[in-house]
Amino acid sequence: MGLTTVERSTGPALWPAIAERLRREIAERYEPDDFLPAEAELAAAFGVSRLTLRRAIDELVAEGLVRREHGRGVRVLGPDLVYAIDRATRFTLRLEEAGLEGRSVLVAAAAVAAEGGVARRLELAAGTPLARLVTLRFAKDLPLCLITHFVAPPEADVVLGTYRGGSLHAFLAERCGLVLERRTSLVTARLPEPEDARLLRQPATRPILRVKGVNVCARTGRPVEYSVTRFRGDRIELLVEAAPRPTGDVAAVPGAGAVAAPLPPSERDQPGDIVR
Repeated sequence: MGLTTVERSTGPALWPAIAERLRREIAERYEPDDFLPAEAELAAAFGVSRLTLRRAIDELVAEGLVRREHGRGVRVLGPDLVYAIDRATRFTLRLEEAGLEGRSVLVAAAAVAAEGGVARRLELAAGTPLARLVTLRFAKDLPLCLITHFVAPPEADVVLGTYRGGSLHAFLAERCGLVLERRTSLVTARLPEPEDARLLRQPATRPILRVKGVNVCARTGRPVEYSVTRFRGDRIELLVEAAPRPTGDVAAVPGAGAVAAPLPPSERDQPGDIVR
């Protein structure tokens, strides 16, 4: 593996340094379903006790990078989901297609006023009342993404009054008769905010994939929801089917099969925009 002993100057707790070294080794040298060397071999390579080595591996298990299998060892896990970005982007549906059991937990809900980029993307006047929701999406018991939703009126009042979790788009279809489709998706790699990292159970030093999306009523084209999704970059692969079109100075990812196109001014980040 090319492992070396960790520096003792890192302090009394050596397992965080070992966990970070193993993360790098897994990213650079291992494929999904590979097994790590035996614990005794790893402990000897790092020059630490097996107890310290196990604590480091416990951390990787909690993050969903590896899994202990009785009688076999520690298996490296691959991305749980290939997530296609298209007009019908639906988290719950994508999980079902991948054969995974998903669930959505409502983390926060509040009434807020539209401002900045949120108002622009929803095509609303500043100060318009909105519903702001934060949901955490799981595959089995592993958090995969954290989503901030801004829902426009008149659906905002319905959402704040009765939505308690699960698929938001299924809720809007059932309660409001709305079928939503994706107008645009803008993908960025960035480091997570500390609270986002905590909820996603990942180190704050590991990048996430942020997708800002506008969902509109499929019948009228009215913007209904603006969302900011933070995906765990180590557990999600975004699938974009590109078709050639004239390119501008910034690449956007339109909903109907993502292609390169000039980014409309309403979609560009401006100073003071909400980005999470």
